[in-house]
Amino acid sequence: MAPNIERKTADPQLPRRKGARRMSEIPPEVLRELNEGRLETLTLVEWLAIDGAQLSEHVARDIGLQGRDSKALVARAQLLRSEGIVQRVKGTGATVHAILDGHSRRDEVFEALATHPSDMARTWAAYSLGADPRPPLATRLRAVIRFARDHSMAVRECAWDTIRPHIARDLKRGLELLEPWARHEDDRVRRCAIEATRPRGVWCAHIEELKADPEPGLRLLEHVKADESDSVRRSAGNWLNDASKSQPGWVQRVCARWIRESSDDGTAWIVQHGLRTLRKKGEATFPSSQPGRLRQGSRK
Repeated sequence: MAPNIERKTADPQLPRRKGARRMSEIPPEVLRELNEGRLETLTLVEWLAIDGAQLSEHVARDIGLQGRDSKALVARAQLLRSEGIVQRVKGTGATVHAILDGHSRRDEVFEALATHPSDMARTWAAYSLGADPRPPLATRLRAVIRFARDHSMAVRECAWDTIRPHIARDLKRGLELLEPWARHEDDRVRRCAIEATRPRGVWCAHIEELKADPEPGLRLLEHVKADESDSVRRSAGNWLNDASKSQPGWVQRVCARWIRESSDDGTAWIVQHGLRTLRKKGEATFPSSQPGRLRQGSRK
């Protein structure tokens, strides 16, 4: 049985410390607790500052890994030290999958990792699911949704990245399964569905099928075109902006239709955000009947 772990999380119900913006701003005691897995990160800088080998050693003990399994996790983290942050967390997650595959206490150890106080440790759990090639897509999504709902933004970002390559390999089925996510009551789940299917994304492989033909993505986008959440609206705008780089005419037609059909200010903001690249290039054509809404758009 894994031991009880003192939790110092970034849960919004708990008092928040101020996250560091520079490495030099991280207090030694904060860095120590980040490396020991007792404290969550609040900024990307804090994520980059974590020593993965130190963290893996503490986490292995916390979740009940011993002997060869513990050594394998720490050794992998050490080998990944020179890699970028995404490669480090993905690689560690893949090692977790290899260790737990067939493990006698697989479910118990995985649950301890998935609920660990360290947000980075929880991303290892998410990526361990992505590293398993066997589950059907529906089963995979059911397992990952808990990470899409995590209170840590870092974990949520890794959640959509975990499912994205599997969605891309079976896009029609993936969009079908993500449609309930796009209607989910939790805005974090809705955002995950949109981010996981962006044609280009930011730090991930492109989905070539959607770059060539973004039309299937409307299956999700139509559900969030007037979303109440700022983060979901931003994701929807980014989705359209991605598509505009290869299919500008399609994006302009969708935006024009949305403006005609919706009086929601959030829709206007999504349209404005989605057309930003075309606007910079002087190629955006705004519906002449709604110029004011397109300028003001955002709903608080």
